[in-house]
Amino acid sequence: MVVRLSRLAKPRVYSSDSFHKICIRSLTSGDKLDVDENTDSKTISDECVPEPNTQTCSDVKTSPDETVSSVLSPATRIWSMIKNRQWSESLEKEMEGLNIELNTLIVNKVLKHISDSELGFHFYSWAASRFNFKHEVGTTKLIINLLLKDLRLDYLSQILQRIKDNGLSIHRSIYRILISAYVRFNLLHLAIQTFDEMIESNCRVFSIDYNRFIGVLIRESRFELAKHYYSKMVNQGFSLSSFTYSRFISGLCKVKDFDFVQKLFDDMDEISCTPDIWAYNIYLNLLSKEKKVDMAIKVLETMIQKGCEPDVVTYITIISGSCKAGRSQSALAIWHEMIKRGFHPDNGASVALIFGLCSNGKVDVAYELVMGMLKGQVELSSSVYNALVGGFCRAGRFDKAQTIASFMGKNGKRTDVVTYNTLMNYCCDKFMLEEAEELMSKMERKKIKPDKYSYNQLLKGLCKANRLNKAHHLLVNKMAVEGLCDAVSFNTLIDALCRARRSGAAYELFEEMHRKGITRDVVTYSSMINAFFREGHSDLAEELFDQMLDAQLVPDVILYTTMVDHFCKTDRIELARSFFIDMIEKGITADVVSYNALINGLCKAFRVNEAMDLYEDMCHRNISPDEVTYKVIIGGLIREHKIGMACRIWDQMMEKGFTLDRQVANTLVKALQSK
Repeated sequence: MVVRLSRLAKPRVYSSDSFHKICIRSLTSGDKLDVDENTDSKTISDECVPEPNTQTCSDVKTSPDETVSSVLSPATRIWSMIKNRQWSESLEKEMEGLNIELNTLIVNKVLKHISDSELGFHFYSWAASRFNFKHEVGTTKLIINLLLKDLRLDYLSQILQRIKDNGLSIHRSIYRILISAYVRFNLLHLAIQTFDEMIESNCRVFSIDYNRFIGVLIRESRFELAKHYYSKMVNQGFSLSSFTYSRFISGLCKVKDFDFVQKLFDDMDEISCTPDIWAYNIYLNLLSKEKKVDMAIKVLETMIQKGCEPDVVTYITIISGSCKAGRSQSALAIWHEMIKRGFHPDNGASVALIFGLCSNGKVDVAYELVMGMLKGQVELSSSVYNALVGGFCRAGRFDKAQTIASFMGKNGKRTDVVTYNTLMNYCCDKFMLEEAEELMSKMERKKIKPDKYSYNQLLKGLCKANRLNKAHHLLVNKMAVEGLCDAVSFNTLIDALCRARRSGAAYELFEEMHRKGITRDVVTYSSMINAFFREGHSDLAEELFDQMLDAQLVPDVILYTTMVDHFCKTDRIELARSFFIDMIEKGITADVVSYNALINGLCKAFRVNEAMDLYEDMCHRNISPDEVTYKVIIGGLIREHKIGMACRIWDQMMEKGFTLDRQVANTLVKALQSK
């Protein structure tokens, strides 16, 4: 072994202990033996002073291989003894019999061999109990990682508590390991608890710690907690990275927290930081959905000023939002700005603008824009043409819509099922049933297969025109045979038959739905129940309502109101009240018609005080009484000789702009005169 002494002014002699330590360091580093100022905690001069009864370098007889053996064999001996064994007192006695003087290298070597977390814990604890031995941070990290692998939180808490009991601080790296593992095992409550302990301890916390932890909270949608730790972080002078800021903004957009999003933008401005394009686009999408078009345009301008170049998604988002908000001119301005900045509109951008313009009644502007695109050799999809077809249909210009459909074929774009469905929808709404049937035939001739929507449109048209026999034939002999009927198909015909007082035929279809495995929904039941009530079959209506509840279907406000009104008319006021309360408890918002039904029943049952309570509740829920409400309550108050209260309600009625009908007004005046 060569000992380099070039830094020494004269030859130095090493103690055997110092030499032994240097050998250890040499073996663990993998380098040649090198003596420098980092060799040990002692100084070079301390290490080089000869100790009594020690050998000098020239006297050392131990070979390098023997030195390696003296260092590594204790760890090997310990591992050979404890592997594949359960920890016990007898095992501890055997280990003590080895007479090994522990050091950190030996303990670490053994721990690295151990895969059983329980064995590792006991060995670590045994080593800590040895006289004059203390674990270093690296050793503690080894055992913590081993325990976390098996999620042995019981042993882990004991180790952490021992550190605290010994008056020591937990190292920052250990906190980081714990938090990372808790997050990985989805133990977020423990991660939060540990992070709190970390920032309140004496260990130094860095910006990266806040960035990582806030990032986890954002990913888990724990935005209130993320805001809490963000405020703590800012107070310490730290800031998030651009990436974390961007994810934070994106997350807060999910919960529409506009105020804090703006705060994050302001904080980023202070440190000259800019969100990424992803965050900007998500924020713009939220602004567009909330119809905050002016704010979206302002954000777009800010993006450009900060050097964050918008992409096609940015422009499409604002264009679509502007159109949905009825801001066609703003949409066009953004479109032209996009062209000016060198973007070539793709099909998505074109569809967004054309569809938006057509939806806002600007079909001629959309048409001119499409013609301009075609002149500019812009490749347009069928969706753009279909948007125009729909726009002209909504404008009542069916001939022009047909012209666009014909132009599609001439321009290399096939008319598809969407094109024909759009035209059929117009025809069926306008009772142009022959034209609708011709369009259906034309589809089949062109090998375009009509879908459920196609047939449902034709079925709806036949029902609106009261051609119920033909509608029934279409449903049973065509749609059902080809598997093109659904709940919408049956509901359409059942409702039409019920309105035509053909409840028997409607009920046959109701049963047919069940046989075909088509789920009957609230609409289906409502049509049948209302029909049975109209035709005087209240027992069947009540039976169907119970059947609906058994099917776990929740009635809507209209059906609840129907049942409340029915029970009131049949003098079952308590049942009507229970249905009304059940509706409120299920979170279904009662409307003025619902209240009127029960108020009317209470007044007719001479329970006007309860009716007044319901009236007060109605006003408290910001449901405005209508003329029927006032008339019913005033009539009920007069019948129970509560004339003063009736006059007060009459005053409220007139303040709302309603007038009392002559009959009730005359009754009230006579009652006042008779007092």
